[in-house]
Amino acid sequence: MDKKYSKDQIYDFLYNTLNEDFEIDKSSIKENSNLFEDLDLDSIDAVDLAVRLQEWTNKRISPDEFNQIRTVEDVVEVIYSLL
Repeated sequence: MDKKYSKDQIYDFLYNTLNEDFEIDKSSIKENSNLFEDLDLDSIDAVDLAVRLQEWTNKRISPDEFNQIRTVEDVVEVIYSLL
């Protein structure tokens, strides 16, 4: 199966979602930013983010994969591997 999105496209979607939906300052969002410590997401925010990613990709993130996500880069890698 061909990749539907490049890593750059995934990062762009994530970057814009974090900024627009979670009101996180764009200057705070880096590949190595920790979603919980650096960007102050809580567990409910994380679930909301997973739902938005699922809607965007039509792919479900498994609970095991979801629990391993810590950074922006982790999100990009998990989504990329699902596509």
